[in-house]
Order: sequence, then structure tokens, then C-alpha cells
Amino acid sequence: MRSFDMMTPLLTLTHPSELVNEQYELPQQALDIARDIVSDIKEKGRQALLEYAIRFGDLESIESSWIIERDDLQQAYLQLDQQTQELLQRTAQRIRDFAAAQRAALSDLDYKIPGGRAGHQVSAVEVAGCYAPGGRFPLPSSVLMTAITAKVAGVEQVIVASPKPSQVTLAAAYLAGADRLLAVGGAQAIAALAYGVGVQPVDIIVGPGNLYVTAAKQIVSGKVRIDMLAGPSELVVLADASADPAMVASDLIAQAEHDPEARPILVSDSDDLIRDVNEELYRQLETLSTRSIALESLTHNGFAVACQDIEVGIEVCNQLAPEHLEVIVSDSDSIIKDLKHFGGLFIGHQSAEVFGDYGLGPNHVLPTGGTARYKGGLSVMDFLRIRTWLKMDDTQSLPSGLVEDVSTLARIEGLEGHAKSAETRKTF
Repeated sequence: MRSFDMMTPLLTLTHPSELVNEQYELPQQALDIARDIVSDIKEKGRQALLEYAIRFGDLESIESSWIIERDDLQQAYLQLDQQTQELLQRTAQRIRDFAAAQRAALSDLDYKIPGGRAGHQVSAVEVAGCYAPGGRFPLPSSVLMTAITAKVAGVEQVIVASPKPSQVTLAAAYLAGADRLLAVGGAQAIAALAYGVGVQPVDIIVGPGNLYVTAAKQIVSGKVRIDMLAGPSELVVLADASADPAMVASDLIAQAEHDPEARPILVSDSDDLIRDVNEELYRQLETLSTRSIALESLTHNGFAVACQDIEVGIEVCNQLAPEHLEVIVSDSDSIIKDLKHFGGLFIGHQSAEVFGDYGLGPNHVLPTGGTARYKGGLSVMDFLRIRTWLKMDDTQSLPSGLVEDVSTLARIEGLEGHAKSAETRKTF
């Protein structure tokens, strides 16, 4: 690790032409390990799950409680101090309100077609598994983000999985409406959710996790739906000379302290701002309790892109397609239309990414590694199915030639049975 020397900028200076888009790929070793775990649990069930849970420190012994039902989740909530209860309540309500607004924007369709009607139904999956990391930083906020969104979408059964859950994690699961909690983590938790070991088999698995969680999600993705394959967390700050260096530095540090692999990135057309932000990073790190993690992230993965103007900065942001994108320029609203690829967008000087992390509404489970080019963040839509239907009860009014079109196209494809199936409707 680079020494704590203010003579050396923490953010490596990079030119736009030097950027290389590297699609995040899971290490083969992680995939191999996760595949063995998933296969064992699929084949041997509870015995294998408990063996892995004990081996990896999720449980102390085979007698440990590993399925926590809703009554016990409620007890964990009731034992919290009132201040923490009210904090969780407020956060949960903001997430719930935004998810409800999203759900209200989606509706069933009933549309007139020749000879009848067609449409679609918008319906939720029946069972969802929501993973919330334990480890260095337990994330009750992820419990709220995932489980509340699933419930608002209309999911009947929501199962949270989290290793060694803290009391506040259990309480968050209760407030989010989770039906039970699986106190197991890693690839073993994903396998249990997918194959119904100790809990109901789920239809979808969502939520962030470590390498082995992500690898296991990839492995079971043919069995269940998954939200996304998440790599290291990212923040790009697009800023000009109007930005406050201390504010920009604090946002980059907030990203960096997540994990040594996190990617804090500054894109700017101001050399002075880049210099001042580097100085501020050192100042703010001096007293930061998570300094060692943030410093490793900044020195190994952080960089600054010096652009000739904001237009080039916009192109850089579109190329990076980051998980989080903050826009701190003199007229942020004027450039939003030109920003094409991001997981979550934070517009203007006051819109800190951490407001998104902690439940002002939009979800904080977002695509990483450039996948924002084709994937959005977690929402009620992830838990929904759009199922189409067709009802033809007036074949006499079909436009002339419609049946012939269908049968002719079927014969072009060599499917005579299809053609005759359509033609029987002419005389029915």
C-alpha cells in the first residue's frame, strides 16, 4: 500500500484516451468453489447446508438456530431502543412509498384485436429470497431495500438470508415484512434458497453479496431468476470548478470505505478541482475510523480523469457506465439528457449518493461493472411477471385474409399442423 504521504495524489491521474472498459468477471476459483457447494447442498440437502454453515462460521454447531421465524424477528425489533425503532420505521416507509409509486405505474392491459381481445397481466412471483451481507459491515439497509420492494410488488412469501444477523438486521427483516430469516450466508445460503433446504424454494434471489454469493447466484440462475451479478461497488463523480472539493472528497471516501475493492472515480474538466480534492482526501482520512479500508480503495482502485471540457466528461461517464453517478456541475439539469448509462443518478450539489444508500426512495441495489448499459437497479419490476393472454370469440369478424396469413406463414416454416390449426377456425 502507498504510504500516507500528501506529496503523492491518492487518485491516479488518467486521460480519457487511457480508459479501458474491463467487464467484471468472476474469478474461476470462486465459481469452482461455489459450484461444489451448490452441488453438495442440492444433492445432500440439510446435512450439507449445516456442514458448510459451520465450516464457514455462520453457525457454531448443528444445534444452532438457523431458521428465525417472524415472531422472533418481531421480538428483536421490540427489544431495540425506541430511537432505533423509529429510525427503521421512517426509512422503511420512504422505501415503501417509492416502491408503491413504481408499482402503481404498472398496470394490466386489455386491448381490442381482430376477433377478440388480448392483453397482459402484471403479477408477482410467489416466493422471493433476499440476501443481506454480514461480515465486516452488516447491512440492515439492504434488508429493507430488498424485502420491502418484494412485498410491495406483491410477493406472498419473502425469505431473508443473512449470516450471523445482528439484532438490527432481524428487526429490519421484521419491519420489511419478511416471513422468516435464514441465518446462513455465502454460496450455501443461495443454494438453500434455490433448492428449498430448510425454507421454501424461491422463484427469485436478489441482494448484494461477496464473490461466492455472486458466483452461486450465477450458478443457480437457470433454476431461479436473479437480479444481477454484482462486482465491486463504484462511484463516479462528474464535477466542474463549481464543485466544493471537500464535498467531492467526502463522497469519494464514503464509497471507498465500503470495501478495499470499491472504485471511487472523479471525472472533471478542472485541474484545480482534481488537485484540491486530492488534498481534501488526505485531510479527511486523517481522522476517519475506516481509514485503512478507504485508503486501500483509493490508492488501488481510485483515479481521476482530466477532461478538456464537460462534454468529454459526459462521454467518459457514458463509457464507464457506473453503478452510482453524481453530477456536481454548475447546471446539472442541462446535461442529464446526455448521460446514458448509470445504475443510479444523483443530480446536483446536494444529492449525495449516501442519500440513495439509506432509503430516500430509490433502491440501492444497482448494476456494477459496466452492466448499467443494459440493466437497471432493483425495483418492483424485478419481482413481477408480464404474462400475456389472448381471447378470440368472434372469428366471423376477422379481417379477410388473416387466417390465410397465419396458415401461409406456418407453411413457409414447414409446420403443416400449425396451418391446419388456424384453418379450422374458419368453419368453427
